[in-house]
Amino acid sequence: MRIIKKDLRNNKVVLRIETPEDLWYLSQLIEKNDLLTGKTTRKIKLAEDVSKKTITLTIKTEKTEYTETNLRVNGTVQTEIEDIPKGSYHTISIEASNTITLQKEHWHSYQLKQLEEAATQQAANILICAFDREEAYFARMKRSGIENLSKLTGDVQRKHLETKTTKNFYAEIIKQIEEYDKRYNADKIIIASPAFWKEELFKILTNEQLKKKIIQATCSAANERAIDEVIKRDEVKSALKQERTTEEIQSVEQLMQHIAKNSLAVYGFTNTEKAAQIGAIITLLVTDTLIHDLREKQTFDTLNEIMKLVEQNKGSVIIISSKHEGGKTLNGLGGIGAILRYKII
Repeated sequence: MRIIKKDLRNNKVVLRIETPEDLWYLSQLIEKNDLLTGKTTRKIKLAEDVSKKTITLTIKTEKTEYTETNLRVNGTVQTEIEDIPKGSYHTISIEASNTITLQKEHWHSYQLKQLEEAATQQAANILICAFDREEAYFARMKRSGIENLSKLTGDVQRKHLETKTTKNFYAEIIKQIEEYDKRYNADKIIIASPAFWKEELFKILTNEQLKKKIIQATCSAANERAIDEVIKRDEVKSALKQERTTEEIQSVEQLMQHIAKNSLAVYGFTNTEKAAQIGAIITLLVTDTLIHDLREKQTFDTLNEIMKLVEQNKGSVIIISSKHEGGKTLNGLGGIGAILRYKII
């Protein structure tokens, strides 16, 4: 995302959406009653022909619908334009390469932090392959979470209850890694396995450029959960320490550690709200799922007040993606939790 203009005196920013991942950030920034200006199309019917015309429209936002390639924002039209009456409902569809203007009544510090993060942080460019003698799972780390790419199943030779991996399966895995590396131009590639399978694969890898990108890690089993396990490993943290996903997972892990000790943590909406009201929260964690659900139910205002209170008391707010294990864990606690300055009774 590129910030073309930032006018905080008038609470207005002009943004250019550059990648599909920017849409996730934008979906978190847009809230009810914002003013969104962007290009949209309308159908024009002349006789038997129907054509489309592009126009620029401003709407007061009410609802957002996010997918990985598109963000649809619905709201009421704020100015009379051609045959679109003021106050009528219209949807602006935002994709990569679009330029939009977003105006709020007030930009909170956590929202400005998200905005700067989206503008300065490069897209996560890390491939992960977790495999054993029979299966291989491929995923890509993105700023908005983990994207599962594919699964390979290899042929194995079985003899006297002994299972051996064929070299052909290693070749298939390497070929798939090379294809994904070419597609995404990965900065780092993590290969992980139980036992010694990763070392065996690395031995037959002849692509020297690929070897320079590879980090070897250990996982307890080759399955989809192994991807989340791998990014927590000490041997890969140095490569991932700048990635948003890792930071979010570590924040949730810290919360869970405090909960296990029955010390500096609360979770669930009611307890977290009480902690915010007395200024006890140093770090508030909220999932994007909870934000989306509350907006859908038109009950987001209470959560918004909690976030305001945390900021007013010099705490920080972290929005957690539900696409990784950390977000799923926090959703299991109601989608909200907080690390405290001091223990409360």
